[in-house]
Amino acid sequence: MNFVRIPLHACVLAACTMTASGAFASSHREAPSIAGTPKVDATDFYMFRSYETGRQDYVTLIANYQPDQSPYGGPNYFAMDPNALYEIHLDTDGDAVENITFQFRFKNTLRDIQLPIAGKQVSIPLVQAGGITGPNQATSNLRETFTLNIVRGDRRTGVSEAVTAAGGTKEFDKPTDNIGDKTFGGPTGYAAYAAQHLYNVNIPGCAAPGRVFVGQRKDPFSVALGQVFDLINLNPLGTPNGNPDALAGKNVTTMALEVPIACVTTAGKPIIGGWTTASVRQGQLVASPPKRGHGTTTLAGGAWAQVSRLGMPLVNEVVIGLKDKDRFNSSKPKDDGQFADYVTNPTLPALVQTLFPGAPAPTNFPRTDLVAAFLTGVEGVNKPANVTASEMLRLNTGIAPTPKAGQNNLGVLGGDTAGFPNGRRPGDDVVDAELRVAMGVLCVATGATDTLKVGCKPSDAPAGSAAITDGAMQSAAQFPETFPYLNTPLPGAQ
Repeated sequence: MNFVRIPLHACVLAACTMTASGAFASSHREAPSIAGTPKVDATDFYMFRSYETGRQDYVTLIANYQPDQSPYGGPNYFAMDPNALYEIHLDTDGDAVENITFQFRFKNTLRDIQLPIAGKQVSIPLVQAGGITGPNQATSNLRETFTLNIVRGDRRTGVSEAVTAAGGTKEFDKPTDNIGDKTFGGPTGYAAYAAQHLYNVNIPGCAAPGRVFVGQRKDPFSVALGQVFDLINLNPLGTPNGNPDALAGKNVTTMALEVPIACVTTAGKPIIGGWTTASVRQGQLVASPPKRGHGTTTLAGGAWAQVSRLGMPLVNEVVIGLKDKDRFNSSKPKDDGQFADYVTNPTLPALVQTLFPGAPAPTNFPRTDLVAAFLTGVEGVNKPANVTASEMLRLNTGIAPTPKAGQNNLGVLGGDTAGFPNGRRPGDDVVDAELRVAMGVLCVATGATDTLKVGCKPSDAPAGSAAITDGAMQSAAQFPETFPYLNTPLPGAQ
């Protein structure tokens, strides 16, 4: 096995690229319960300083939901759950508790378009009765809208205020999913239609306006999914573009929000932590038979129960044990001590060693190097002062954004300190970065004298400098350089 030596300075920064182990399919269908409720299944979370020209004073937050959307998913497609609460949380002081929460709620309104058939008015079976070119068009049979609130303090008891658009409107239209080229007027029609749903918004407590977009996008995550779950049926030392992206033909639903940095940070504390959750009502009653109408089968009530959680990518997927995956999805960062063994004694490196004896796992236990990377951020990069150890994505907003053309897809591992794990951008290859840290790159970086004080040395990680890859390419070149930064969704028909 030929190991590739990584420069020491790059390895030092790379410490924060590990989410305690893993690397494989971000957060698609990662836990038993959430696999059965895809509308509230978070797939990926991104947080980065905006790199669109002139927007460097903003931070972009992107929460994706509903994995594995086939473009031809009619006739219902992928509306969001009106009985759910979707949230993006920010910890602005490092104590593992949210200080700011952005809450999204959805509403589906059926227009019930009917056609005269032999003297009778009969409801159509589709979500459209003709071409669609703009928001809330008469030919759209199902209108999906959302509201957005900002909560300062506790997510349930803090002060909540509505985010508004021009004229004070509190309700925003979500574009219909990309049914196909004929519905939206040709190959470029959907992009023009969806762009009309990008809103400039007034955020209470913020001196400058922000932007929001909610709608379907092409799934931005790249991974050789089939090979990985087939006992890593690939060459981990192969070429970075040697395997196909298993999600290349899938879409997701995106909630993208751009807010002024000054609005989500405090003086002297440029590092913020972020994670996303989805919650549903504790009580649900299935009506039998349901009332006539749209979405009347399930009646929901009671307190909110969190069923999805996502901060750093891949954590619940390949770090948390199967018995605790549902528990992790319902947990809060402040309680992450209950999952400590999965970080200090991770199973993925041992699995890699079993399948590839030439790539021995690190031998330092407990894996204190991964505790630093997974739970606190890295000193001098994205570790808050007086941090409470907890799992979340952390961003140092004091580090200037790297323009798209200059971004390195390995983020800090490639010398680009504006990238993962200092936040996460769409083009960051988190799979390759995390695999390398799982196998001990931090131990290699720290040197024989443990200069990084992480409790390991090069001899503890024989494969620590290996350029491990899943072979599925991910880079900034695959994405737009303007908000909301993700690609137009794949059409159901062309």
